[in-house]
Amino acid sequence: MVEMPSSLFDLSGESGKGPIPFPGRRESSAGPQHGRPKVLVVDDEKLIVDTIVEILTGAGFDVIGAADGWAALDTAARFHPDYLLSDVLMPKMNGVELAVAMRKMYPTTKVFLFTGQAGISEILLRGQQQGYQFELIAKPIHPLKLIERLKEE
Repeated sequence: MVEMPSSLFDLSGESGKGPIPFPGRRESSAGPQHGRPKVLVVDDEKLIVDTIVEILTGAGFDVIGAADGWAALDTAARFHPDYLLSDVLMPKMNGVELAVAMRKMYPTTKVFLFTGQAGISEILLRGQQQGYQFELIAKPIHPLKLIERLKEE
């Protein structure tokens, strides 16, 4: 079983199923899997990226991670994600700046921002002033709730 950081996920077992075991890791970097929704996960904390990649890969998504906004834009040019799941507070380029750039380049990519930090309203407001609205997901989130939210689209 993979240990997940408690700062990101609520593993209280509120779904009644408890912690989630993961099958062996399937690498997405070998190329997109046809028919599987593609998700680009971006966070400056490697453990968080690796954990979300594991969870979503095990749930049937084709997933690749990036450590910052610039790397994400480079990856998106090759990967063409259906979904962007990004932390808001990151160095170099924050999640809202990344989301705006992604919307301009890939208008059909669905964007979800997540954060465990208070005080990001000013960052979100900057995106809104440019005419962009992004769904915000608060940390911690139970892995099953994240999977359900992505599959709703």
